[in-house]
Amino acid sequence: MTSRTLGIIGGTGWLGRAIAEALLDRHFIKPECLLLSNRSGGSGVGAGVRLLADNQQLVDQSDIVMLSIRPEQFRELRINARGKPVISLMAGVSAAAISAATGAATVVRAMPNAAVEIRQAYTPWFSTASLDEQDAQWIQGLFECVGSADAVPDEACIDYLSALSGTGPAFPAMLQLALTRQAIAAGIPPAIAQRAAQGVVVGGGQMLTRHDPQQLIDSLLGYRGVTAAALQSMVDDDIDALMGRAVEAGAQIARRGM
Repeated sequence: MTSRTLGIIGGTGWLGRAIAEALLDRHFIKPECLLLSNRSGGSGVGAGVRLLADNQQLVDQSDIVMLSIRPEQFRELRINARGKPVISLMAGVSAAAISAATGAATVVRAMPNAAVEIRQAYTPWFSTASLDEQDAQWIQGLFECVGSADAVPDEACIDYLSALSGTGPAFPAMLQLALTRQAIAAGIPPAIAQRAAQGVVVGGGQMLTRHDPQQLIDSLLGYRGVTAAALQSMVDDDIDALMGRAVEAGAQIARRGM
């Protein structure tokens, strides 16, 4: 259990709160070493956690500061975090902009997604400063409390992954809706269409935790049956290019800032 004091600005929002609760549940941090702020100073997470309405007061009392706020809220943020590491969970706000606004010399950009809610998020992270092994392990351990995590080699990776893993359930949700709508159009009763499509996305996703996707596709194509025909249609329509365009569209937003 860490003795470092972590202050989360926006710590009672859905993302900050989910991370805070996970850190406490996994005994990564002591309650008295966790500070949360919001404008009202209310909405407690757990006994012993300190709640503050003043962001600068939180910064002053923290060893490490986390920004769990929206990019548009960052424009209004006025804090002096000089001499302290700042971890940002914001998409589309560069490390340089964060450093300029907060005075922090070390900025860690990280991009968890909505799966923090079930502690199955994937979080890539990047530090502007070279970290020693202990500090790197601390950050890695923090994000492993809500799923899995990787340190990435440069900040450009964070911008791209903001549109890939950072989208969380968005792509599976769109796939499920598309399958549902097509089934309904084919005459399947809506409730059955919805359950069938959900089974594909949820059940299939769970299987992929145990199977290599390319091997699974290759084995199904080898049967040359119903599934093979459906898969071949998507290959012929260049699904890789379609997904590539979708992710790149989001990545462009992240690169130029939101």
